[in-house]
Amino acid sequence: MYLEAGFVICFLACVLIAGCLLIFITFGRRRIRSIQKVREMNACGKLHLFNLLAEPFGFSYLMLQDLITTREDAWQRDFGYHAFFDRSASHFHMVLDCEPVYFYYAGETWLIEFWKGQYGINVGGEIGIYHADSILEPEQYDHALFQSVPDEKMLPLSMELFYKGSLLFGIRRRHWWLTGFRMGRYCEPEDLTMKASLTFPDVAMLNSFVKSLLYMGYSQNEVHVREFTVSFSFAVPYTLQYRKHFVYYSRWTQWKNRVLCKIYQWATKPFTCTLDQMLYLYYCLPFVFRYMLHFRKNKEQKYNRKGRGSV
Repeated sequence: MYLEAGFVICFLACVLIAGCLLIFITFGRRRIRSIQKVREMNACGKLHLFNLLAEPFGFSYLMLQDLITTREDAWQRDFGYHAFFDRSASHFHMVLDCEPVYFYYAGETWLIEFWKGQYGINVGGEIGIYHADSILEPEQYDHALFQSVPDEKMLPLSMELFYKGSLLFGIRRRHWWLTGFRMGRYCEPEDLTMKASLTFPDVAMLNSFVKSLLYMGYSQNEVHVREFTVSFSFAVPYTLQYRKHFVYYSRWTQWKNRVLCKIYQWATKPFTCTLDQMLYLYYCLPFVFRYMLHFRKNKEQKYNRKGRGSV
């Protein structure tokens, strides 16, 4: 009886070991083929393929800066902005500094918000432009749903992101949501400084925006105006930071982000640039590739489907 039980256990152990070896060999071959596929592609082919794959997620790749950014026609545009998105950011692996600037212009309440920090395994920054079609009181801001601006209300935006004084990237576009994400990097939000500039269509809008910056706590020396362009540095935020209410959870989230960054770097170590790394994941681990592009504003879709925020 004992011999029969021992034989069964030994047989099952052999089957398990054989199964693990088969999986290991199969994955090893797939990994080698994936590396070869990426290395055999030319730069134009890689760029075309990645942008084709990233388009449904609302992103594109800038080869000269090894940077992922958002498209003007990104699907996230349909979902606008609600303060709930910032309050829940740490639950989506994002630990950020946020600087929302509310102001009035042309009978509407406008919001231009600035973000910088850790987006899962990405270091990045954002500038988003939103508006409500009425004048709101300040106590309504946290409960209002702001719409993304249409094409005719987009502004020329510029953003430079620095990590401890060293430039990570700079990007300039006419946009409603200007972003830049450097994949596989880790940081603390306070180690980042964003130099932002915005060009407004007229003096009235410019003055209203500057007035709000000064009211928030920025000094005259920190805000630079030249014709219709406003420039300032966003380092230490002047507004309430929701993550400060969840200090321990934010630390836990950052610990996970740091670990995930190391796993990403280890898994993609045959390559050094984001384009090659992401295409390698696409061929080798396609489900991981899809997950990697599900960052930042996917929570907006979930939130709006529940029908919560309203102006």
